[in-house]
Amino acid sequence: MKLRVIELRRIAMPLVGPFRTSFGTQTARDILLLKVVTDGAEGWGECGALLDPGYSDEYLAGELGVLKDYFIPALASSRGRDRVEAHGAHAVADLLHPFKGHRMAKAVLEMAILDAELREEGRSFARELGGVVDRVPSGVSVGIFEEIPQLLDVVGGYLDEGYVRIKLKIEPGWDLEPVRAVRERFGDDVLLQVDANTAYTLRDARHLATLDDFGLLLIEQPLEEEDVLGHAELARQVRTPICLDESIVSSQTAAAAISLGACSIINIKPGRVGGYLEAVKIHDLAVAHGLAVWCGGMIETGLGRAANMALASLPGFTLPGDVSASGRFYKTDITEPFVLEEGHIRVPTGPGLGVTPIPEILDEVTTSIEHIEF
Repeated sequence: MKLRVIELRRIAMPLVGPFRTSFGTQTARDILLLKVVTDGAEGWGECGALLDPGYSDEYLAGELGVLKDYFIPALASSRGRDRVEAHGAHAVADLLHPFKGHRMAKAVLEMAILDAELREEGRSFARELGGVVDRVPSGVSVGIFEEIPQLLDVVGGYLDEGYVRIKLKIEPGWDLEPVRAVRERFGDDVLLQVDANTAYTLRDARHLATLDDFGLLLIEQPLEEEDVLGHAELARQVRTPICLDESIVSSQTAAAAISLGACSIINIKPGRVGGYLEAVKIHDLAVAHGLAVWCGGMIETGLGRAANMALASLPGFTLPGDVSASGRFYKTDITEPFVLEEGHIRVPTGPGLGVTPIPEILDEVTTSIEHIEF
């Protein structure tokens, strides 16, 4: 495949309601989309980076800068052109390996090139990654609220819609009581888990152990992302399974965490680990060691959502992921909306991602466009 043009497009997407986590509150998403134009197709990528470095050390302006100054020029070089023409998306990681970090920027380039490559060949993302099912169970992530009655109303609404798993965001001061309230209102049969987004320290181990009484699926990323040893110690002090998110940025870090006993479950976010091809490596590693995995989200539009559902269709994804319907976060998506059907969402089967932006909607939310010709 021959690259002809790369388009960098920023869009502004208002959320249907505020989404609060331990690292901040979002009311809208400023999103970077990347389109690759080849001789035979167009491919789309979506960058998961947030506007500021709260969830991780990556942020939107930084990813945009490194793409323009380093990553795209590396692909436009004679070596880059030859490698991409010969190996497609599988060449991207090696070409960008000399540059440290910025995995979300690497991921968006790989995603767009892979989408274009698969569209040219008439193959779907799910088939390419190794998917085995045509629909995936859908969980929903519930943010932090000021009052528990408001939380219960929101959780009840999601259960009425048919979501098969509830994830509660927690932080110190908002953990035991909301979990207890949800269990008391909706019962022990609801699949329930919590996500701390690094809000605790190992000194909170005894407090976190009190969550054991609620029969949770897992506690996600309770400690700082670099504190893998702390997670291993915490896993010995609590009965609830420990799941790692922010700590897992590659198959190498996943292997280390597994070896240390720091987790028994991994949340795989493709942007965080550098792309969908690396995400598959982590899936395969986890399966080989008997760990469960599930697919997390970064409040993606339909483009990123389609790719995440393709990933979640792999056999090792045995827990419901954050692959909620489009309407969970956006009143109007930029693609045809994904809808919940009996607690599941269908995996796109068309070429590439199987979805494309709706031009008039995309134009309406676009805030800037830049084209780079090869």
